[in-house]
Amino acid sequence: MKKRAQIAVIGGTGKVGQHIADQAMQHGYHVRVLVRDPQKLRYQNSKMEVLQGSVENDDILKALLQDCQTVVNAFGQPPKDSPLYSHVTKKVLDVMNELQITRYIGVTGASLTLKNDKKSLINRTGSKLFKAVYADMLEDKQREADLLLRCRDVNWTLIRLPFVKERVNTADVKVDIENTPGLTIGNKDIARFIISQIEGKQYIHQTPFIAN
Repeated sequence: MKKRAQIAVIGGTGKVGQHIADQAMQHGYHVRVLVRDPQKLRYQNSKMEVLQGSVENDDILKALLQDCQTVVNAFGQPPKDSPLYSHVTKKVLDVMNELQITRYIGVTGASLTLKNDKKSLINRTGSKLFKAVYADMLEDKQREADLLLRCRDVNWTLIRLPFVKERVNTADVKVDIENTPGLTIGNKDIARFIISQIEGKQYIHQTPFIAN
């Protein structure tokens, strides 16, 4: 039987990150999560190792990624905080290159607009409204995307999300490269899609939108 790889999850106590860790373990992966407060973790078992600390700490980040084959970055922060997304992603990519880890999966918002997008009118309007309210965050998310778009040493996928909903049940996930295929998505469905991409190659070096 093929031995499942070990994955590192950044943002393991977030509303999506916890489901990513749980889904990964259900699929047989060994998981190492980085959290600030371990008491917020809902899922723990023998396949999960918990590291407490900040992703900005170089020693902690190296310990998190050591011996992992895939990194899932679900880092999140309050909207009022100074955005750190591009800073965190650059640190992660630097350590991945140092440790020769090649698979990276990140998440961002559907308001991020890139060169080849063909967003519908309602989605273009929504993106402009989001930019007006959260200008600093969206600018930093753009820097994060630009960083990945220039990166060819890592097999990255940056998944763009609409409004995330807490849902008990799961639903089909729609995927589109050019336009948001829906206004919402369940947190469990995000996790299922991310886990499917650990070994999937369809969206390498791409920024797909997903929705229900």
